Amino acid sequence: MIHFYKYQGAGNDFILIDNRLQQLRLNTQQIHFLCDRKMGIGADGLMLLEEADAHDFRMVYFNADGNESTMCGNGGRCITAFAQHLGIIENKASFSAIDGDHEARFTTEGLIALDMNDVDNIAHYETHSILNTGSPHYVVWAKDVEHIDVVPQGRAIRNQEAFAPKGINVNFTAQLNNGLFVRTYERGVEDETLSCGTGVTAAAIAATKDALGDFETSIKTLGGPLKVSFTKNTATSAIKVVLTGPAQWVFEGHINL
Repeated sequence: MIHFYKYQGAGNDFILIDNRLQQLRLNTQQIHFLCDRKMGIGADGLMLLEEADAHDFRMVYFNADGNESTMCGNGGRCITAFAQHLGIIENKASFSAIDGDHEARFTTEGLIALDMNDVDNIAHYETHSILNTGSPHYVVWAKDVEHIDVVPQGRAIRNQEAFAPKGINVNFTAQLNNGLFVRTYERGVEDETLSCGTGVTAAAIAATKDALGDFETSIKTLGGPLKVSFTKNTATSAIKVVLTGPAQWVFEGHINL
C-alpha cells in the first residue's frame, strides 16, 4: 500500500512519494503502471523525496515510462511545494537532483522560483537550436505553433540517430509580442506534455541567439504561463537561470501494487 500525492506545475503532472525512510523500492514496470492514465494514477512522471546530506531533501525523478530521467524543472517546483506540505521547509529549499544542487523559494505571488544550472555549449542552426538545461533539448523555430502536429513531428526528431540512444526533448517555439509560445514533445513520456520546465528554459535562452545581457522571458504553454530569467555573458552560455511558475497540490490517496 503506497500513500501518494499528485501535484501539477503548469499542467505538467507528477506523482510524489515521501521516501525519507527508504522503505520503497519501485521497479520500472511499477512506475510505468502508476503513471498510466487508464490503469494507474496517471502522471507525466513520478518523484521520490528522500533524505540528502547538507540539503533539505533529494529529488529522484522518473519519467512515465518508468526510467530514471534527467532534471525536470516543473517537477523541481512541485517537489518543493511537496516538501513544504510535509513540513520539511518553510519558504525556501535547498535540494539535490540528478544534475546537481538547486535552490527554490516561494514568491509573494504564490509561485515558486527555481534556480536551474548554468547552461554551456548552446548551438544554433538555421532552423533550430540545441542545448542542455538539465535535460537535452532541441528547440525548433516555428511560425504557427498552435496548429503544429507536435507528436509525430516531435517523435521523428526525438528518434534521430544523432541523438541515440537516449533521444532528445523537442520544443516547437514561436515568438509572441510579449514572449514565447512553446509546445514540447517529451522523451520518456513519448507524448506532448502541457508544459516542460527545462524545455521552456531552453527555448527562452535559445531565443536570444547571440545577444548578451540580462533577460526575463514570459512563456505561454498549453498548461499556463511560466517565466524564465537568466544572464548571458557569452553567446554560447547562460548563468543565473531561474524558472518561475506555479506548483499545486491536486489530490492524494493510497494505491496497492
